[in-house]
Amino acid sequence: MPKAKFAVYAPAEPYFTLVRGALGGLVDGEHFFDILADDVVYEVLYDFPGWPRVVQGRDDLMALFRGYVDNIALQSADKLTVHKADDNRVVVIEYEVHGSILATGAKYDNRFCSIVRIENRKIAHWRDYMDSLAAWNALAARTR
Repeated sequence: MPKAKFAVYAPAEPYFTLVRGALGGLVDGEHFFDILADDVVYEVLYDFPGWPRVVQGRDDLMALFRGYVDNIALQSADKLTVHKADDNRVVVIEYEVHGSILATGAKYDNRFCSIVRIENRKIAHWRDYMDSLAAWNALAARTR
């Protein structure tokens, strides 16, 4: 995989690496965006200003992540727990991310639970839950 292809997304690399590791040999592709089906459905079960509840397609998801990396830089992702179900076609991952808000330097720590459905060795559906208050507090902070 040419690293330059996804270089603009470097601020989210800890997240991408954690997800790729969590799914291991269940999916094909090196980078997070490589392991998504072209018609992936990415669903977030929280309301957050400026973020859609459902994104359809890899290209639209990449555009959404572009907005993420323009605003948040992650330094790490950890506390991974993986649960597999339905003969490894469904994977639940729990994890945390840690970074900062680029505009203010405010610390950003958040917890997630994601339910991933795999079809044909690609992510077909992603349902995401997060600590919305943690995100809001980090984005609303004025300075370090």
